[in-house]
Amino acid sequence: MPLSVQLGLALALATAVASLLGFLLKHRGAVESPDVEWRKPIRSSLRLFRSRAYVLGMAVAMLSWGLHVAALSLAPISLVQTVIAGGLVLLTVLANSVFGHHVTQREWIGVAMTAVGLAFLAATVGNTGDSAHADFEPATLATYVGLLTIAGTAAAVAGWQTLTGASLVAAAAGLLWGASDVSIKALSGTLDDNGIAVLVHPLAMVILLLSLYGLLVSTRSLQRGRAVPVIAITSAAANVVTIAAGPIVFGEPMPDGALGVTVRLAAFALVVTAAALTPPPRTPEEVTIAA
Repeated sequence: MPLSVQLGLALALATAVASLLGFLLKHRGAVESPDVEWRKPIRSSLRLFRSRAYVLGMAVAMLSWGLHVAALSLAPISLVQTVIAGGLVLLTVLANSVFGHHVTQREWIGVAMTAVGLAFLAATVGNTGDSAHADFEPATLATYVGLLTIAGTAAAVAGWQTLTGASLVAAAAGLLWGASDVSIKALSGTLDDNGIAVLVHPLAMVILLLSLYGLLVSTRSLQRGRAVPVIAITSAAANVVTIAAGPIVFGEPMPDGALGVTVRLAAFALVVTAAALTPPPRTPEEVTIAA
C-alpha cells in the first residue's frame, strides 16, 4: 500500500474522532437554541451561533471536514469510509463518558452493529489500496449526486414537522453530506490538472451548497431527537452512500466469488438490523414525559 494511501487512512481516523466530537457539541448547542426554520434557513441558522457550544462544535466540525477532504484526496473513498465507519463505535463512549448522555443498552448494541456492518461492507469492495481511485464519468457523478440530493430533500420534507420524524431528517442529512463527500472525491481527482483553480470549479459550488444544506437539515434532526440515535443514523446514511460510490462512480473493484458476496449481504443485514434495533430518536420533551 503506497505511503500516500496510508497517510490518507490516518487522516480518516482523525476525521472520525473529530466528527463525533463536533456532532456532540453541535447537539448540545442546538437543543438550547431556537428551532431552525425551513422557510427562514439563514436567519434561523445564524441564531445558533449565539450558543458557545454550537460555535465550538462548528469549529471542530470544520477541522473534521478539512481532514476528510485531505483523506479523500489521498486514499480510495471506500477505504476512507471504512475507517470512519469503524470509528462510529466511539460515539456511545464519548456521548456517555464525556458528554453525560444516558445511553441505553439498545443504543450501545445498535451503534456497535452499525459500525461493524459498515466496516464489513466497505472491506468487501475489493483490492483498492493501490491508488486513490478518483477517476469518474461526469454523467455518472451527476446522476448519483442528483439522486442523493432528491432523496435527501424528500426525507427532510417528510420528517421536518413531525415529532417522530427525527430519524428521517437525520437520514436526509446523511444523504446530503454523502452527496457532498462524493463530489469532494471527484474534485480531488482534478487537482493535478487544475491546481488552485479547483476552488472555482463547478463542483466546488456543489460541495458548498450540499454541505450547508446538510448542516441545516442535520441541525434540525439534532434539535428533534436524542444525540446517539440521530448521529448514528446520519453517519450510517452518509457512509452507505459514499461506500457505494466507490464501485459505482469511481470504478473501484468489487469482490470476486461467493464469499465476498455473502459477506457483503451479511454487512447490509447488520446495518438494517441495527437501524431496526436502535430506538427512534425522541425529543427532550418526550424523554421527560416517559420518565
